[in-house]
Amino acid sequence: MTPQATQEKFGFKYGRNGAHASRTMMLDEITTLFEGRPPSATPAQYQEDIEHFNVLHKPTEKARKLTWRHLVDLYGMNTEQPLFRAFRRLWECDEQARTVLACQMSLARDPLLRLSKPSILSLELGQPLAREQMEQALAELCPDRFSPATLKSLAQNVNGTWTKAGYLKGKAKKVRSEPVIRPVNVAFALFMGYLQGATGNRLFTTEWARMLECRTERLLEHARMASHAGLMTFKHSSEVVEVTFPDYLTREEETWLYE
Repeated sequence: MTPQATQEKFGFKYGRNGAHASRTMMLDEITTLFEGRPPSATPAQYQEDIEHFNVLHKPTEKARKLTWRHLVDLYGMNTEQPLFRAFRRLWECDEQARTVLACQMSLARDPLLRLSKPSILSLELGQPLAREQMEQALAELCPDRFSPATLKSLAQNVNGTWTKAGYLKGKAKKVRSEPVIRPVNVAFALFMGYLQGATGNRLFTTEWARMLECRTERLLEHARMASHAGLMTFKHSSEVVEVTFPDYLTREEETWLYE
């Protein structure tokens, strides 16, 4: 496993707090921002779009500044971070993959959203999930940490993100549903595992691969399709699997994997 300090250099985020204390994964905001800028855009350009040009139509200067801060918390917003750079690159490849892709990136950077993941993935398809159930699960994971009001807000926000990503459906009454998983999502999951030190067959058993909830055969097929699309290099012969990510990391960043 790559050391946590190195993972943070790649763009993963750890700690106790996260944007889901007051927001969902902000899918509409990130979509609008990316529509107006190329993948090579700088943090200063994104920040200017939000705070100066107000492309997200926020009512006050304070709201604009807060929006930028939350987006940085959730996504990094800096192509000098390999994780964001790959996320931004893959975003352009398949519009249908974007909802799960945004959820994948948010999970890598928001400890609060990660707390909710076991509750979501343990549900059977069609099984209901009340907000109070999520509140209880979060309270059990972090006893005495959250006030009742904070628990309610946090549960609403994480459930909102999982709904946007397709893992839940419904408005007042949420039920477990099956998300749309695309080759882009598998490529990103494998890259995330690679940054954390997994290689070969182990890439298909990381937490990032498991959250896609695909059988191994389907993951392998999506990996082949991603390879054919030039998103990564995938070779599979008998029990031997080789996955590489040409041009995803600089030479210096590659050395971080061996720190």
